[in-house]
This record gives sequence, C-alpha cells and structure tokens, in this order.
Amino acid sequence: MSGIELLAILLVVLVCGTLMAGYPAALTLGGMSLAVALAADAFGLFPISLLHAVPSRIYGVITSETLMAIPLFIFMGVTLERSRVAEDLLEQLARMLGNWRGGLGIAVLFVGLLLAAAKGVVGATTVTMGLIVLPTMLRHGYDPRLAAGTVAATSTLAQVFPPATVLVLLGDQIGNAWQSAQLASGVFAPQPVTVTDLFAGAIVPGFLLVALYLAYLVAVAWLKPAWSPAIPADILGRKHAAPTLLLRALIAPLALIAIVLGSILGGFATPTEAAAVGAVGALVLAVWRSGLSNELLTSVVGRTAQMSSMIFLILIGATMFSLVFRGLGGDDLVHRALSQLPGGPAGAVLVVMLAVFLLGFVMDAFEIIVVIVPIVAVPLLAMPGIDPVWLGVLLAVNLQTSYMHPPLGPTVFYLRSVAPPELTTRHIYLGVVPFIAIQLLALVALWFAPQLATALPQALYGAR
Repeated sequence: MSGIELLAILLVVLVCGTLMAGYPAALTLGGMSLAVALAADAFGLFPISLLHAVPSRIYGVITSETLMAIPLFIFMGVTLERSRVAEDLLEQLARMLGNWRGGLGIAVLFVGLLLAAAKGVVGATTVTMGLIVLPTMLRHGYDPRLAAGTVAATSTLAQVFPPATVLVLLGDQIGNAWQSAQLASGVFAPQPVTVTDLFAGAIVPGFLLVALYLAYLVAVAWLKPAWSPAIPADILGRKHAAPTLLLRALIAPLALIAIVLGSILGGFATPTEAAAVGAVGALVLAVWRSGLSNELLTSVVGRTAQMSSMIFLILIGATMFSLVFRGLGGDDLVHRALSQLPGGPAGAVLVVMLAVFLLGFVMDAFEIIVVIVPIVAVPLLAMPGIDPVWLGVLLAVNLQTSYMHPPLGPTVFYLRSVAPPELTTRHIYLGVVPFIAIQLLALVALWFAPQLATALPQALYGAR
C-alpha cells in the first residue's frame, strides 16, 4: 500500500471520527477533504489543480433535475403534515379497529404506511405520529415500549417506501455508480438506472416490512394482551363512526399517492415532475381541509428550505470529499480490497452491508449515502451478478435501521422531543429493538430472494 493510499484511508477515518464527535456533516466533509488535500499537496502527493473541478461539480449538483425532486417532495410532506390527514384517518381507523386487542396499534401501522407514501420524509412523519398517536396509545393502556416501537418503526417506513427522499438521493448515487462501473467494463451505452427503478424496486420490500410489522403486532396482542388492550367502544365513540367517514378520510390522500406514484411508475412523469404535481396537490388538500393562511404557507416554505438546504449542503461537502478521495487513489484501493475478499461478489456485498449497519449507530442515512455509497458502489457494481436495483433496495432497507439505532438514530431523537413525560428514553430504546430485528429479517429475505426487489422493475421496464 502506497503512502498516497494511506492518506485516502486517513481522510475516511478523519471524516468518520469528526462526524462521530457531532460536527455538521456538510462542514466536516468539505473541511476535512480540503485540509487533507492541502497537506498532501505540500508533500507532492496530490495535484491541487484537481480542485478546479469543484465549482462545476457543485453546479451540477444544484442544477440536477433528479435532485430537484427532493425539495418538492419535502414541500409535499411538510404541507400534508399540517393538513390533519393523519388525525382524521387515525380517528376513524381507531374507531373501527380499537375494540380488538392490538387494534389501535394496527390502525397506527396503516396510518404510518399512508403517511410514508404521502410524505416521504421521516422526520415529519415521526413528529406527526408522535404528537398524535403516542398520547392516545399510552392513555388507553398500551405498554410504553410497544407504543414507542410501533410509532418509530411505522415512521421510518417513510424512508423505504416511495417517494422517500432517501430513495431519490440513493437512486441518484446508484445510477451514477452504475454508469461508472459499466464504462470501466467497456460498456459505453449502458441501460441507465434511475430513481424510478429504485421506487419500483422498493414497493414490494416496503409492503413486506408492513406485513412483518403487522404479524408482530398481532403476535404481541395474542401473547401479551395486557400490552395492547382492546378499547371499549364507548370511549372511542364508535357510535359516531361510519364507513363513509373512513372513506372520506382516505380518498384525498390515496388520490394524491396514486397520482404521484402512478405517474412515476407508469412512465408518464419523471420523479421531479411527479413531485411538482404532488406539491400542488398537497397545497390543494391543505386548502380544502383547513384553508391556507399566510402563517401556514410561511411555516411550510421555511421548513422546506431548512431541510433542503441541509441535504444540498451535505451533497456539496460530499462532492469535495469524493474528488479528493479519488485523487488520492482511494477508489482503486477499495476496488482491490473488495475484490480480494473471500466469497466473491456475495462476500463483498455482505461486508459492505455489515459496515453500513454498524455505521448506522453513529451516522445518519444521508451521511452514509454521500460518504460510503460512492466509495463502495462502483467496485461492487463492477462485479458480476450484482443487480444495481437489488443493491440499492438492500442498502435502503439497511439504512432504514440507522434511523432507529440507539443511541443516535434520528427517529429516537424526534420521538423523544415530542413524547409525553411518562415515556422515557429507555422505553424508546427497548421498544425499537424488536422492529430492528424485523428489518434485519427483511434484509435476509432480500438477500435470498433478490426478485423481491427486481421483479417489479423488470416487469415494468424490462430486463437490464
């Protein structure tokens, strides 16, 4: 191993260590990369002229048509957060299912699924569910650990279920890595891998997770009835519930989901175009349900700008990092390391999945996507037999666990910030463990049955 490659390893160690210390990801990625580049240039180990490409790369990130979908989907999610969709739907489902053991938990799962498909933003979904659902579950006698775990797990469906912003970013990275791997292999006109492919690939695994969560909630209700008791009908006001009220609560959000996802999967619109339609649809829904005041619109735009700025600043820092890392020969080093692992391509993917899972304890999904995925995706996709959509969905489900990992999972913090005082951090940590195990079970299923991720994209868009 050469001295310049040791610098590439040092760069990764410095970035990960600084992130673990709690420094902002965007500043860490850009600052550490620049510092290592200047130090290496002083010793003649790095051509500083390579940094001249940074402005054009940043311009490419900011003007990327694919990445423009991120602020639009965030706008759609934040707008729906304030339109009382979740409140109305949870109320009607709770009235219909609450007199069963575990019925309220099942209602929460279905509401979480709907919000995941309508919002695509984990933070907004977690806050909404935490404010609405947690007090209700605790008030009606649900075990605090089960209540916290159910809300956390259903909220993170917004990461793996289209139109998740994480899938947009991950699809962009996987698509770029696939192009680079094919060009390096001598294929100069490869069939592209798009965000649409990843959306289609994530649908079946997303429903698989929902089915596993449902099976767990039913099993708990059967084995530990005191943890999820039935709620008397008079408390829930069942006498006022009616199927028409449930349908009314469902129609608008389901129509929005069908328009957005249907136009993407049907090939009628790109993710960015569908996101724009979804943003307008969310505004219409907000006006219909509660009116659109200047205060509401200002808060929506402000929150959207804040979240979008954070993501794009991380991308700008990651641009600097990837340029310096490749200039130090890091990509060749990773390629050699992965290709020499025992087990061939399967062994390489297994090691990367294990590394991503462990990094989830100290880094969030966006940081892993922009720091780790560009490093490992190209050498992995250059190996025979690794489908890019399968790899992308596998990473997405793995990254979903990072949102719930104690001690630094963002969902844990979001939930802690809005939880009632009687719900402790220990309750949340213990509550999410069974759901993390379920997510790992879904990963195992994807590993042994890649068709769960690849069958629908192949049926819609043909074999790659």
